[in-house]
Amino acid sequence: MNQNVNADRLFLGSCFALITTAFSFAIRAGILPQLGEEFGLSAEQLGFINSMWFYGFPIAMIVGGIVYHSVGPRIIMMVAFVMHTLGIVMTIYSGGYNGLLLSTLFIGIGNGCTEAACNPMIADSYAGAKMNKMLSRFHMWFPGGIVLGSLISLAMTKMDMGWQAQIWIIMIPTLIYAFLFWGQTFPKAVVEGATSLSANFRGMLNPLFIFIFFFMAFTAISEFGPQQWTAIILSKSGAEPLLILALVTGLMAVGRFFAGPVIGQFGQTGVLLGSAIFATIGIYLFSSVTGPMAYLAAICFALGVCYFWPTMLGFVAEKVPLSGALGLSLVGGMGMFSTAIFQPFIGSWIDNHRAEMSAQGLSGDALELAAGQATLQNMTTFPIILIVAFTFLFFWVRARKAKGLHGLPESEVLQQPQL
Repeated sequence: MNQNVNADRLFLGSCFALITTAFSFAIRAGILPQLGEEFGLSAEQLGFINSMWFYGFPIAMIVGGIVYHSVGPRIIMMVAFVMHTLGIVMTIYSGGYNGLLLSTLFIGIGNGCTEAACNPMIADSYAGAKMNKMLSRFHMWFPGGIVLGSLISLAMTKMDMGWQAQIWIIMIPTLIYAFLFWGQTFPKAVVEGATSLSANFRGMLNPLFIFIFFFMAFTAISEFGPQQWTAIILSKSGAEPLLILALVTGLMAVGRFFAGPVIGQFGQTGVLLGSAIFATIGIYLFSSVTGPMAYLAAICFALGVCYFWPTMLGFVAEKVPLSGALGLSLVGGMGMFSTAIFQPFIGSWIDNHRAEMSAQGLSGDALELAAGQATLQNMTTFPIILIVAFTFLFFWVRARKAKGLHGLPESEVLQQPQL
């Protein structure tokens, strides 16, 4: 571990920064109906607002990954704090659609800075098995924070507290992480050659990296699409949407805690294929059941999506080590960028299905339920594509292992950095 670095305090600050990200995700999902009603916004417009969260995230994550070793995590986290604070305040005083677009973009940039700074910072603060353990515990706080944020948003909504008060809650973990990082010494890179961008780009020419980079788009939207639209799509299903969100993310947190043994048993490609199957079943059940059965659908969906994100990143780290931190940032950025692109499409699906169902004579709660379920049926396309892709990947990696290359080109095996 780096000398004169209070690793535990930095880790705690990182966790609160990720909780800020999770709160911004969960609370915004919970207040979407209120925003739509107060400002007279269509579902498509709400989709564009959502997309700003996901656009800001990859932009900051990729830029942060490139400049991390030149400006350091301190500067990146200062930018995160400024962006989070501006985004929160501007959301509350936005006054309408355009203000919400800009404020949400700022929050997304703050979230991306958090990912860009904290992942390598934690890796440089600890060593060996403890580093892996601390990284896993750090990533638990995204679903864990969503659980907490969802329950807070639900409670405040039930108490007739406005969406502005709910947005102010995001400021609490923001101030805590700023306090924890204040005046601290940050670690330096501990891996020789970690700053070599040319080696990173050579690693990213690997066909395995290109495959994962492309299909990260579909794993991300399979996870975030249904979750971000829970409050609107499931509002008339007979189940409490925010409880669904809390159940899904709570199970995801538990699942990620036990990810090591699961991946050890089934392998990375086996877990990805199984996840795609469970995600498809879960989203299909969401589109066809109502009442308490929606909670069963949530369990199935959670089992499907909980391993997508960390396993995709872990696959790159293990199979394409030369891509380095930049490769991980690009894969994560691709996931968020694709989610941003699809948000308005999902919103337009809802609007179009409402118009279709209304023309068929449906109205009120029946109309909202039918439109939401039809939209979820559209969303099953994403994990179905992944089932085909990950079946191919499963046999591809198995064939490479049979040749003794362990999923890596021989040149990369020889060039793996010695940690």
